[in-house]
Amino acid sequence: MTRIHLYDTTLRDGTQREGLTLSASDKVKIAVRLDAFGIDTIEGGWPGSNPKDAEFFRRVSSAPLHRARIAAFGSTRRVGVSCEDDASVQALMEANTPVVTIVGKSSVTHVQRVLETSREENLRLISDTVSYLSALGKTVVYDAEHFFDGLALDASYALATLEAARDAGASVLVLCDTNGGSEPRAIGDAVDRVSRRLRAQLGIHPHNDRGLALANALAALAAGCTH
Repeated sequence: MTRIHLYDTTLRDGTQREGLTLSASDKVKIAVRLDAFGIDTIEGGWPGSNPKDAEFFRRVSSAPLHRARIAAFGSTRRVGVSCEDDASVQALMEANTPVVTIVGKSSVTHVQRVLETSREENLRLISDTVSYLSALGKTVVYDAEHFFDGLALDASYALATLEAARDAGASVLVLCDTNGGSEPRAIGDAVDRVSRRLRAQLGIHPHNDRGLALANALAALAAGCTH
């Protein structure tokens, strides 16, 4: 039987719902409960985004966790800024977690309109950031943002972004249905396509905008995701 790695995002994605606010202490208590439940990796938040998340990482280092590893979440380095000089990347290091999750752009549209840079430079952002963190001993999880939309728009480029992360040392490539608009059959077909192209551990991160997150997760697992 294939073992599935459980990666929980309650402390980041889960706190984005309307009307929910958690203190650093609240987040530590939830992390302890998630650990007891059997979660493998607990994503604690984005340490470069606010003082509360930074405080959580300081506190959780002394929490009584028996199984789970804590992950800090962040993005690829900024255009024109090295990893050493990028404040967000350095905040990931200061969080002092064994796992770091890096989100990068998969869609040509987002590369051009959000990052306002070239396709080639986006691949360098991914490669530089993953390799920098990997060289410092971090287990790097790569989140391919809007992957399924990017695959539909320009499959060759979307796959190239995954290859850049894999070749730079990412331990798992997580395919994100960021707008929650995909359907199970399309998810399964896409995962199968990626697994045939790349030799890498694949993960799924579905959003629930259309109420299909669970179905999409199960379709991705059936097609080869193990994270």
